Amino acid sequence: MNRRVLVINGPNLNRLGTREPDIYGTTTYSELVELVIQGGNDLGLSVEVRQTASESEMITWLHEASDSQTPVILNPAAFTHYSYAIRDACALLTAPLIEVHISNPSSREEFRHHSVISGVATGVIAGFGTNSYLLALRAISTL
Repeated sequence: MNRRVLVINGPNLNRLGTREPDIYGTTTYSELVELVIQGGNDLGLSVEVRQTASESEMITWLHEASDSQTPVILNPAAFTHYSYAIRDACALLTAPLIEVHISNPSSREEFRHHSVISGVATGVIAGFGTNSYLLALRAISTL
């Protein structure tokens, strides 16, 4: 049986391919989902990918992952920088949590330089485009 991994994406990630392609690339969200599911399959992982613009919904999903001890790959998007509620939900996780970003937040605007999530994450992968997700899957597969 494949190990289950939950991939959660935050606001505006459903706009990949059209949203600032010079920063986020031209891969569409549906292409990202396919890439992540296939990447997981290649590593013997069963991957479920979700996306929301709702802080409340994201917290509910994190609680579900906590209750089931499911590893999480999280791209909190803009929630990265200010959502203490999401940080607190992440802190409940006992399975690995990998924070991912398509771009490198540290090379962007000043307000993007701080993550409230990183302090409770197992690790952070940023700046490798959509490959950030594949690197996170590889990390989960070894933990």
